[in-house]
Amino acid sequence: MALKLDSCVAQHIGDRKEQQDRAAVFPHSRHKGMLMAALADGMGGHSGGAMAAEQVILKARENFESYAPSVETPEQLLRSIVEEAHVVIKLTRFTSEQDPHSTACVLLLQSGRADWAHCGDSRIYHFRNDMKMASSSDHSLVGELMRQGKLDEEGAKSHPQRNLLLHCLGAQKEPVIDYGGCSTLADGDSFMICSDGMWAYFSDEEIGGVLSVYSAREAAEVFIKRARERGRPSGDNVSLIIMKLVDVEARQKADQVRLDAARRKLGNITA
Repeated sequence: MALKLDSCVAQHIGDRKEQQDRAAVFPHSRHKGMLMAALADGMGGHSGGAMAAEQVILKARENFESYAPSVETPEQLLRSIVEEAHVVIKLTRFTSEQDPHSTACVLLLQSGRADWAHCGDSRIYHFRNDMKMASSSDHSLVGELMRQGKLDEEGAKSHPQRNLLLHCLGAQKEPVIDYGGCSTLADGDSFMICSDGMWAYFSDEEIGGVLSVYSAREAAEVFIKRARERGRPSGDNVSLIIMKLVDVEARQKADQVRLDAARRKLGNITA
């Protein structure tokens, strides 16, 4: 089964004065069929957050380019990106007056599998058609309260400390990194990485529905349009990466079967 990748990176500044999110997708220069997606939501005053988020993307590019799958596991690669970006962000405090921090989401896509890591409250989703297969857990106060059963989804939306992070890059304590993965990729698999300026306005059901019926570019346009409508006049930066896997040959065969069945039905009607 040959899977084709349909991907899109999209951003909107929202109602903020500066875009402090960063997002990128890039292939490996030597290993064909290997791809990395990285997204970071920066925090830390004017330009500080953008600088922190940029370090996550730069470190993802650098470490991915030197990745040697024969001697290094996907988890080791992902951990090195997050931990080294954390150190670089902390060091920027000595060269600037900002207090930079950032979330980090990094996903490695290669033949037959996907692996990811995250720290903070930017999210990674995996859907198969419209069914959610996995999603990352927010490293936030609200996320922890929900895991403990002390807060439901509706309460989380209006909680006064809903933006308080428990873990991120650039803080004094070492970042907590969570990992996930999918060892078998299939036609209809979709991965979305996004900042809280996007996911805050959508249910899992709506996300799955949009991903299942639109192309990556069309889905990104729908998400940003709805996020802006729902977020005004105080909407955050919006950033997302969408990657959809499509078995073109299988879908063409299925379309031909449906077409042949329709022609036979039409022929029976007119006979």
